[in-house]
Parts: sequence; C-alpha cells; structure tokens
Amino acid sequence: MRKSRWLILPVIAALVAVTAMTGCAAKPKVIKVASVSPLSGSQSSMGEAIKLGVQMAVEENQEKFKKLGFDLQFVPQDDQADPKVGVAVAEKLIADKEVLLVVGHLNSSVAIPSSEVYAKDNLTQVSPANTNPKVTDRGLPNVNRICGRDDFQGPWGARYAAETLKAKSVFVIHDKTTYGQGVADEFRKKAAAIGVNVLGFEGITQGEVDFSSVLNQVKVKKPDLIYYGGMYPEAGQLIKQAREKKITAYFMGADGIDDKGLVDIAGKDAVGVVYTTAAGDVTKSDAGKAFAAKYKTEFGKDIGAYSAYGYDSTNIGLLAIEAAIKAAGGKLPARVDVSTQVRKVVYSGVVGPVEFDSKGDNLKAKIYIFEIKAQKYPGELAAELSGKP
Repeated sequence: MRKSRWLILPVIAALVAVTAMTGCAAKPKVIKVASVSPLSGSQSSMGEAIKLGVQMAVEENQEKFKKLGFDLQFVPQDDQADPKVGVAVAEKLIADKEVLLVVGHLNSSVAIPSSEVYAKDNLTQVSPANTNPKVTDRGLPNVNRICGRDDFQGPWGARYAAETLKAKSVFVIHDKTTYGQGVADEFRKKAAAIGVNVLGFEGITQGEVDFSSVLNQVKVKKPDLIYYGGMYPEAGQLIKQAREKKITAYFMGADGIDDKGLVDIAGKDAVGVVYTTAAGDVTKSDAGKAFAAKYKTEFGKDIGAYSAYGYDSTNIGLLAIEAAIKAAGGKLPARVDVSTQVRKVVYSGVVGPVEFDSKGDNLKAKIYIFEIKAQKYPGELAAELSGKP
C-alpha cells in the first residue's frame, strides 16, 4: 500500500505540470483596439456611430486573431468632444501596452493634442473623421486618416455654392474650434477667390442656444447663403432661429452637420440645407448595403455618417497588426511595427479604396455634397468630387 502511493505521486505531479504548461500555451495574448469619440454630451450621436462601426469590425476579426494566438478585445472610450478629456484618455491608452490601435477621434481639436500623446510610443491612430489639415501635416508617423481634408472640403463647398446654387454673397459663421473655424476659413478663402462677396465672418460658441446676435447681423446683410463651420447641435438651432427671423438664404455646412441630429433639431427647417462631407453614401455599393443591413440587425439602428468609416479604419489597423504579427514570427508586435505596417496597407472597404501617402492622408479620399430635400436623414447625394477644386 505504501509502495503504490509513492508510485502514484510522481504521475500526479507530472500531470499537474503538463496541465499547467498546456494552460499557459493555450492562453492567448491580449490585443486591444480602442475607439475614441464623444459617447456623452451633445455630439454623442455621431460619436456612437463611430464606436459601433469599430465594434463590428473587431467582432468580425476576433476568430481570425484567435487562430493567430491572440485575444482581440474592444475598449471603447468617451472623449466627450473635449480636448482635455481626449488627452487624459490618450494618456490612459498609451500606458496600457495591450492597446495596439486607436480609431478616432471625431473632433480635430481633440485629435490633434491627443495624437501628440500617442506619438510618444508610436501607438497607431487611424481617424475616420478628422478633417483639419494639421492632423497629418505635422508628419507624425503614427497618425493616419481615411477621410478627406478641409482644404478640399471647404473650397469644394465654395465652388458648389457659387456655380450650382448661384450664390453671389455669403455670411460665414463658425464655432471657433480647430475644425469649425478651419473649414469655414477654407470656404471663405475660396469663395472670395472666385468672386463671391463675403459679407461677414463671425464666431459663436459651442453650447450656445440663442443666436439672435449673429443672425441679426445676417438679416441686415441679406446674403444669398449662410455658411456654417461647426457641429450639428448648434447648426440645427441656427437654422431654426434663422427661419424664425424670416431669413431665407441657403444654409450650407460641412461634415460636422452630417448627422441625423441636425434634422431632429431643425425639423422641417432642415429641408433645403446643403452640406459637404467626407463621408459618402455607402449604401450605393453592394458591400455598403450589406454593411448597413448587418449594422441595423446588430444594433437596431441605421448607420451614421461615420459608422462605415469607423469600420474601415478598424479593418485597416487590424490588417497592419496582422502583418506585424507575421513579420514578428507570430509574436506580439511592437507598436512601432504596427505604425510602419499601416502605411503599407492597400485596402478596399465599404467606403471605398484607401491608400496612404507619406503623411498618412488617404490618396483616394473624396468629398461629397448632399442636399436635404425632405425632413429626413441623410440628404440626397448631389455631387461626388475628388482632387483640388
């Protein structure tokens, strides 16, 4: 009896050791993908649309990464459309070494200071929505975007206003942010260059609800068109209050007003609004239709302007991570290696083709112009433009 016990113990020990080793080998290493956008506050509708696009792409890729030996996890973050909060989120993400990809932000004013943090450790950032030129003009090797730039969007808007809407005068309003003032200034410069009389260039503040002061100026000037650089919550109120004052000028904005929230706020007064955007109507392609249908099935809502761009940005980043894993012999890649790989990705997504230049801008990006012809979102596509206006 005593002899059997001594024979059994080594066998049990060996089994425990093997089990432990097997458990270690089978445990996948974690790779985290973060979306960063406003998930609370007045811009949360657009921020949530980005987050859900990222989530869908991560979920679709989890099984593939499991086979590569990695547990792909999604970690959505709320930057509240606030630069200080964005930087705090960036500091948290850069400290978590399991994060290899950031998809975001929504606002250029948040993305620019946040990307300075990501650059400290070459954490790859692929933006679905930042349009200010400074985002990529700083030459940071880890910063990329798939949408078009404001130095195309603003000028294309001005050309459309002059040539298609036949506007001979314009009053420009902006929200004083990096994005809003930036795109408004690009519009103003081009409008003036092609002979449109710029009657005013005034700023409002995000969060304001009474725009009587600036609209009284507009009413006195009687422009053919009001151009607004800013986001949809303020734009919706501006439109309503302008119509209440019997101001009948065209109302035009950029991609910051490309959201269902604009129609929700402006109601019937949204009809006739024209906007440029870096986000096209993805439902015009079979791949886009399939994406939109799956999105509605999974989340119970229609896609937002930048849902598909969040989805495509994520897939591009994951292709770079996969390439970096293979280059590392199947091991967890370094952040800098992912940043290097992402610039090599040539991708055809639900939005369209993506190929980055040396600054991280998408060489295939386009600008789209929509007009809201009924009280519903989105508007109808009026033009699809590329290259310099």
